[in-house]
Amino acid sequence: MKLKINMLSKAESAKGQGVGSAYREQVTLIQKIENFDVSINSRSGKFDIYHIHSVNPSYRLRMNKRHLNIVYVHFIPAKNHESIKLPRFANWVFDKYVERFYRKADELVVVNPCFISDLEALKIPKEKITYIPNFVNHDNFKPLPSEEIDKLKEKYHLPKDKFIVLGCGQIQTRKGFDEFVETAKNCPDLFFVWVGGFSFGRIMHGYKKYKKLLQNLPQNMVHIPIIDRIYMNEIFNSVDVLFMPSHMELFPMTILEMVNVHKPVLLKNLSLYKPILFSKYASGDSIDDYSKELNRLANDITYYKVQCENSKFISDFYNEQVLMNTWKDYYQRVFIKWKERRKH
Repeated sequence: MKLKINMLSKAESAKGQGVGSAYREQVTLIQKIENFDVSINSRSGKFDIYHIHSVNPSYRLRMNKRHLNIVYVHFIPAKNHESIKLPRFANWVFDKYVERFYRKADELVVVNPCFISDLEALKIPKEKITYIPNFVNHDNFKPLPSEEIDKLKEKYHLPKDKFIVLGCGQIQTRKGFDEFVETAKNCPDLFFVWVGGFSFGRIMHGYKKYKKLLQNLPQNMVHIPIIDRIYMNEIFNSVDVLFMPSHMELFPMTILEMVNVHKPVLLKNLSLYKPILFSKYASGDSIDDYSKELNRLANDITYYKVQCENSKFISDFYNEQVLMNTWKDYYQRVFIKWKERRKH
């Protein structure tokens, strides 16, 4: 069955956000499957499936009964308030809009199984929801030869004689930027670097606070503004561990990118990580926990190697062929389901 699929997204309009990376990886993956004819943001033509990656009003208007409408769920409305700062009424309006957007879809795809229950709470039938994890191409994110690492550290002005801790993503409250900075203060022998910035400018939660904080970082921490994703593999190879104290996530692309380099990740102890990362990561709940874990990784070679192997396990699990087969089966299954429903 050869299906014509129109991918609709404006997720790449703002740099430095994981949704854009997830969209690009998924589209590139689907384009490799022979059974599918994939178009991107096409405004004309007849398609079997519209796969909608962002909740733009124009895409909601294009959802109709002439084709199957699939919507990718990258966030749950009420849990997005720590990212974008809006007046209370505006938050309510946006939440209701997104809820209606999700309900109008024929099928929904979530990147974390923990959010199926959240969608059910919005009165969306469970049979409309499918979990398919994110994917990161192993050709673009991979370990680099050791002889290149020193040159990369020079390129990004990183020390060669320090254990380097990486934080990555938009600078906002839910990403745990405060905890990252406080942990840096608590670990003066380690070096910390945060890559990312304010993808949505002044409306990002905590914008004014973090702009000031960036001017007064601890001596053992630097900030690298948003850079093109094509250079992030160099960053991952230049550091020793990824530290993400985020309060709320779905399935961060940054984690998949880092584990492809086979280096450890330290995460806040959130239940949503367990079913997708199989507890193959270091974790903590407080500044003290994070500091102990980072110092152990920096000083215990055996423990560090174990965490590197854990990352490799995650990387191997989310391989290209498995995800290609998953998407192939999914599109064919839901399209047949939609055609059967149209007969009645």
